Amino acid sequence: MKTILAALALAVSAGSVSAAKTRLVEPQLKLEAHEKAEGAKPRVALTFDACSGKTDERILSTLIDNNIPATIFVTARWLKRNGATLARLKARPNLFEIENHGAMHVPAVDQVVSIYGIGAAGSPAAVEAEVAGGAAAISAEGLTSHWFRGATAKYSLSAIGQIRRMGFRIAGYSINGDGGSLLGAAQAERHIARAKDGDVIIAHINQPTHEAGVGVVRGILDLKAKGFEFVRLDDATEDGSDDTVN
Repeated sequence: MKTILAALALAVSAGSVSAAKTRLVEPQLKLEAHEKAEGAKPRVALTFDACSGKTDERILSTLIDNNIPATIFVTARWLKRNGATLARLKARPNLFEIENHGAMHVPAVDQVVSIYGIGAAGSPAAVEAEVAGGAAAISAEGLTSHWFRGATAKYSLSAIGQIRRMGFRIAGYSINGDGGSLLGAAQAERHIARAKDGDVIIAHINQPTHEAGVGVVRGILDLKAKGFEFVRLDDATEDGSDDTVN
């Protein structure tokens, strides 16, 4: 684990240098404040990235068993390998909103750059292919996506404008729940359990062997025990930075 975290730190450092050169942004997103009637519950939005690989059954079962809504961002790559999970998500439209995480899980940046060791799309045409390819894969399953979240959640400002012109709102977040699924269980639990009214939480649902998933489950259940209400992105009005949603 120390080796993995050290490698991540180096990647973050390298990504930060690249970001400075290309003016990348990592948009924030929160639920817009709402008038609280007496007894109203604090609200959070759980969002999960399904980048590739498999399904974290620990997280999915917790959401289903506790009737907790969530927004799931899926790539075309993940959809190809997780048909059974997709069927379970589609069977509970009251719980799950399925949104666009791209075709091949490449950062939506229209310049040649590497972010956390992942090569970006590199051109406007490649950004369009990534976004459109993810949307097409979702459409092929009889669903329509309205939100887009790119790999690494970093964007060039020009790509943000391009994606919005394609008809998508861009899903930032306000709490990183699992550190790219690399946090330990205790850390992930603390990150999620500290959420406040209006927070949008990002975590991953495609890493069933990582410790972080245990902490994600515990953090969600901590919030439930505190009386939080869980909403999907399409169920609330959001306030996003970097001209992503307004």
